Amino acid sequence: MTATMTTTPPPAAPRAANAKSGRSGSSLPKILLIIAGALILLSLVRIITGADQLTSEGQISASLGLAVPIGLAGLAGLWSERAGVVNIGLEGMMILGTFGAGWIGWQSSPWFGILAGITFGMLGGLIHGIVTITFGVDHIVSGVAVNLLALGITQYLAKIFFNHGAAAAAGGNPKQSPPVDSLPDFTVPGLSNGLSSIEKHHWFFVSDLAGILGGLVTDVSVLTIIAVLLFIGTWWVLWKTAFGLRLRSCGENPIAAESLGVNVYTYKYAAVAVSGGLAGLGGAFLAMVPTHIYLENQTGGRGYIGLAAMIFGNWRPGGLAMGAGLFGFSDALQLRNGGETVHALLLLIVVLLVLLAVWKLYRKSVLQGAISAVMAVLILVWYLLTDDVPSDFVGATPYVVTLLVLSLSAQRLRMPKADGMRYRKGQGK
Repeated sequence: MTATMTTTPPPAAPRAANAKSGRSGSSLPKILLIIAGALILLSLVRIITGADQLTSEGQISASLGLAVPIGLAGLAGLWSERAGVVNIGLEGMMILGTFGAGWIGWQSSPWFGILAGITFGMLGGLIHGIVTITFGVDHIVSGVAVNLLALGITQYLAKIFFNHGAAAAAGGNPKQSPPVDSLPDFTVPGLSNGLSSIEKHHWFFVSDLAGILGGLVTDVSVLTIIAVLLFIGTWWVLWKTAFGLRLRSCGENPIAAESLGVNVYTYKYAAVAVSGGLAGLGGAFLAMVPTHIYLENQTGGRGYIGLAAMIFGNWRPGGLAMGAGLFGFSDALQLRNGGETVHALLLLIVVLLVLLAVWKLYRKSVLQGAISAVMAVLILVWYLLTDDVPSDFVGATPYVVTLLVLSLSAQRLRMPKADGMRYRKGQGK
C-alpha cells in the first residue's frame, strides 16, 4: 500500500483460467470452517480458564459496536484503493464525520447529524482526491495532511460553535458538543431471551453459539444494520456490476482501462468521494451511538486500525468484516473485562501459534514455523506463571492484535497493482 509512486503501472498479470471457478466454489465453505473452528477454540478456552465473558452476549454486543466504525473505515479504504488511490487520510475524514454529526445533530435531529457526518467526510475525501488525482501529489503525504488539517479545523470550529450561547448552555464546551438525541435500536423479541437462557447454562459450544447469536440480535443500533447493508452493497457493486469492474480496473491498470474508454479520473473521484462518505459515517457512528456527543480525539486511531483491517481482509469486504470483528472483539475484551479475561486470551493465542507452526512446517517454511513455535512456548510460560495481565498491556491489546494478524497474513496479500501510482490522462500513448 505504501509502494513508491511511479508514473507507469505494470501490466496486469494474467489470470489462470480456473482461478475464478476455484475461488467461487471453495470460499464459502472455507469461511464457514474458519468460523466454526474459531468458535470451538473459544469454547475450549472458556471451559479451561473459566472466563465465561469470552463469548457472552454482552461481550459480543460490545464487540459489534466497536467493530462498526473500524469496519466502515476499512470499507472506505477499500473503495479508494480499489480505484488506485491510497487513503491514509481515513482518520481525518472520520474526525470530520464526528464533528459534523455532533454539530448538526444537536441542532436538528440525529438523522440530519448522520447526513452531515457523511457530507463532511466526503469533503475530506474530495480534498484528498483533488490533491492526489488532479495535482499528482504523493498519496501518503496528502493523507497525512488531511489528518492534520481535519484535527486542526475541528478543534478550531469546536471553540467557535460549542463554547458560546445556546451550545454552552446545553452542555457544550471547546472539547465536546451538546448531547444529541438517540437513534433507534432493535431487539428480536423472544429469540433474544431464549438465547440468553441457553447461554446461562454454560454448555460447551451450544452456550457459546447462543451468546454470540444473542449479541447479534439484542440492542442492535440502526446504524449497525446500515453498516451491514453497506458491506453487502459494496461487494455487489464492486464485483457484480459493470461500474465496479471499471472502477477496479482503474486500480489495476488505468492505462488499459483508458484504452477501453473508461474515464479514469471520473471513477477515481467517485471512489474517493464514497470513501470519504463511508469514513464520515464511521465517525458519525462514534458520535451518535456510544456517546451521543462529539468529543475531541473521539476516533482514537480507528481510521488506522480500519486500514489494517482492510489489509488483513486482502482488499475484500468479507475478509475486512472478519478483521474488523477481530479488532472490535479484542477492544471490547480489554474495555469490559480487564486483565483477567485478556489473560485467558493468551491461551487462545498459544493454540493459534501452535497451529500456525504446524502449518508452516508442513509447507517447508522451517524458519517461520520455528519462530511461531518459540513464541507459543514463551506465551504459554507467561500464561502459566501469571494470574493476570498488566494494565498497560491490557490497554494495548487491540494494537497488539493488529500487529499480530498483519504479520501472520502478510504472505497472502495482493494489493491492487496500480495502487498509489500517479496517473495522467493519455500517458500510455
